[in-house]
Amino acid sequence: MKLLTFDIEDWFHILDLPLVESPKSWSKYEPRIHQGTERILKLLRRTNQTATFFVLGWVADKYPEIVTKIIEDGHEVGSHSYHHQLVYKQSPLEFEKDLIKSIEALRKVTKKDVTMYRAPGFSITHATPWAIEILLRNGIEIDCSLFGAERSHGGIPNLEINGPLQIEHNNQKLKALPMSMANICGVSFCYSGGGYFRLLPSAVISQFVQRSEYVMTYFHPRDFDPGQPKLPMSRSRSFKSYVGIRGAMQKLETLLNTNQFTSVQSGIRNLDWSSTPTVSLSIFNVK
Repeated sequence: MKLLTFDIEDWFHILDLPLVESPKSWSKYEPRIHQGTERILKLLRRTNQTATFFVLGWVADKYPEIVTKIIEDGHEVGSHSYHHQLVYKQSPLEFEKDLIKSIEALRKVTKKDVTMYRAPGFSITHATPWAIEILLRNGIEIDCSLFGAERSHGGIPNLEINGPLQIEHNNQKLKALPMSMANICGVSFCYSGGGYFRLLPSAVISQFVQRSEYVMTYFHPRDFDPGQPKLPMSRSRSFKSYVGIRGAMQKLETLLNTNQFTSVQSGIRNLDWSSTPTVSLSIFNVK
């Protein structure tokens, strides 16, 4: 199962950067989200692929035509939060308010229930097991927020499950589709999205994808936009944010032309969930 997903946010929605952390600052920046999303949609038409788009509620409210176009092209829509804030920097109440606001914004455009979610920066961590209860309480059935390695914005190090699982809480089950990981010499790392994808050679990515039974990808419009302005940040952070952008679209097109991917809902439609691991919230105690 090879899953193709995109997180729809603008070029200035970069996490842990004080300059753009507050939504009040976003009006200062010229939007590039229309051309960025259209660039992705054109690629999917050329390669005959279907994807899931995790869209900010803020984008859905401000630019509903973007969500409409995604749906018209036959793709799925889930929530990527409303204000793109890290989960572990919020209280449970703040997180729930943001989640509900994002669901309402997306439902207003799609006219459908919103049942899929991905946290900004994969920031559901060992410190935020309460997020699972809140997702379940608000109708989320599928979560794509788990990241089984150390990363700048959280992750759950040493998470040993590299494939679909179910998280059980209060007699409810949340279907979870974590990021796919490669393992070399005992070290787990991501290869199929964001800066990891932009940095690694195309041949290496292709090898990992072809030999893996489960692949979860994630990309942003800014991953393919060499013309975007560069925000001031440290040298190391700038490298992570902007490395490999110029060649990323061709790299992804090559990958899509040589592999068949699918959207989240389509991918799991025939999955036998009774054969996948079922875990409790104790999974978040892994450190």
